[in-house]
Amino acid sequence: MKPTPFYPETDLPPIPFGLRHCQVAAQLKERGLPWTPQVGCFVWDPEKIIEITSPFPGRIYFILNLGHFLRIFGSLEEISKRLVWLPTYHQARLLCDWAGVDQQEVSAVLASAESIHAGDEVLELYKMILNRL
Repeated sequence: MKPTPFYPETDLPPIPFGLRHCQVAAQLKERGLPWTPQVGCFVWDPEKIIEITSPFPGRIYFILNLGHFLRIFGSLEEISKRLVWLPTYHQARLLCDWAGVDQQEVSAVLASAESIHAGDEVLELYKMILNRL
């Protein structure tokens, strides 16, 4: 089955992850954010290891079948070493709790969502988590 390409000129992005999200997520990884690859996670492939074209822009993939990723990388450890996890909004909110981000701070940022571009709410959560690592 041939993947359907994403056309940024005409298609609305199905996910909020852009290059800025990927870069901050990479910083989270560098600071030691723990992650075990699992079904339901979005990942960024900055090293361009995965040969199959992603249905998402920017070499972002969704782990629907963990076995497929294990065939490519060989182990969970190698997946987490070579790919960058892109936590979803829900996962980022849970990570804020895990990292000890004050809920009032989270609420204040999300309340200012009117001044935040679509999709950047997640980016702001990433930055709060980064500040706690």
